[in-house]
Amino acid sequence: MRTALTALLAFAAGVLLMLWLPGHAPAPAVVGAPTAATANDAATASSVADSSDDDDSAADWPNQGPTPEQVLYAQPQKLHDALASLGPRVPGKPNLYLLAFAGDGSEDVFRNEAEYAARMFRQRFGASAHALVLENNPASLATHPLASWSNLEGALDGLAKVMQPDDILMLYMASHGSEDHELLVDMDPLPLDQIGAQDLADILKEHPFKWKVVVVNACYSGGFIPPLAGDGTLVLTAARSDRSSFGCGSESELTYFGHAWLVDALNRSDNFVDAFAQAKAEIAQWEQRDKLTPSEPQSYVGKGIAAQLDAWRKGITAGPAVPFAPAPPAPAASTAAATF
Repeated sequence: MRTALTALLAFAAGVLLMLWLPGHAPAPAVVGAPTAATANDAATASSVADSSDDDDSAADWPNQGPTPEQVLYAQPQKLHDALASLGPRVPGKPNLYLLAFAGDGSEDVFRNEAEYAARMFRQRFGASAHALVLENNPASLATHPLASWSNLEGALDGLAKVMQPDDILMLYMASHGSEDHELLVDMDPLPLDQIGAQDLADILKEHPFKWKVVVVNACYSGGFIPPLAGDGTLVLTAARSDRSSFGCGSESELTYFGHAWLVDALNRSDNFVDAFAQAKAEIAQWEQRDKLTPSEPQSYVGKGIAAQLDAWRKGITAGPAVPFAPAPPAPAASTAAATF
């Protein structure tokens, strides 16, 4: 369940500055295909959460750039600016609006996927594909809105104002996942609420999106399907409800699922379901090669969504494949005040 974020923010100005310790920027990710597999599992999430209790919990907070309090204060404007940059809706046809959410700020792999997804959709699928990124990462605190519960709701509120009834919302959630089907939302030492499967379903129910594609790239993400299932909804997950997915970690640039579905399959097909089938087969081959327990990605196709996606595809001419490159580091700020 959601914690009392309002109460935490009330004393954030004092407490967060006391918690903040100067640290070092994270080391760059190692380039390579998904071979060394790290699971997005509960143990990984737990180790990140436990580290927040240590004296050096803010060690990954950048030396240069905004302070934790400045980051929190800046969120409304950051979100406003991100929504304003979406570009005009193409009239006379369904448009697709991608909202990418990179939840764990301790690993670059999730940021890489969110930013690549936004870039690929805009370039490959044209003007009727819009993209907004929420992400937690030390390198982008001054350039992107946080991936938080509040910003997720705020982004959906903003999208609801610009989208038309025949438009399609695509929500791409990437983070660590736990066995009780909760996504890790972390940008230590900021007080961010976690998002569970029912939480996400409840958030979406509060918004008037008839057509939805929800992609959950995390361990145990199959557990998100039951609460999200319904008419007009396509749900794709990186694993079964009782299985880990693979490819995260500080030495990875993409997860197995992100590599297979976003980079490999969607650069060959504009059909999300067909691309999922291609990605599932490719992931199975990688897992067999690496002697891993199969993650078995899952899908759910609700009534009407396939036809609506067909209508969107008829209005686009897919462009060439978009090469993957890891997200570049944000420009260094000379002082915190200058950044904001």
